[in-house]
Amino acid sequence: MIFFKQIFTWWHKSTVGTLVYTLFTGKFVGKDQFGNKYYSNSKGKRWVIYKSNIEATKIPPDWHSWIHFTTINKPTDSSKKFNWQKDHQENLTGTKKAHRPEGSLLSNIKKNVKKYETWKF
Repeated sequence: MIFFKQIFTWWHKSTVGTLVYTLFTGKFVGKDQFGNKYYSNSKGKRWVIYKSNIEATKIPPDWHSWIHFTTINKPTDSSKKFNWQKDHQENLTGTKKAHRPEGSLLSNIKKNVKKYETWKF
């Protein structure tokens, strides 16, 4: 089943064409904490092979800046992290972990909101 998904769909890991292109022209650059692998070639093209389903928000910020040519050097594990920085998290919209503020229709906490406010003379 995985074999057929990889041949006929692009949203499950990578296609056969991407794997062949990576095999012949790709130079492995690095791997992030989520298992995504990053490649480049001699012409300067950069790409990522995702560990699981393809979702662009799974790329951490340091690798995002590398893949979009904001930085030249690849990210290192020894890059300075501040104590106020949170770990990267993919976009959770549409999942059970999505942000649901107070008063949202999907929130468990209901906010008492008047539809309108009367004028007082």
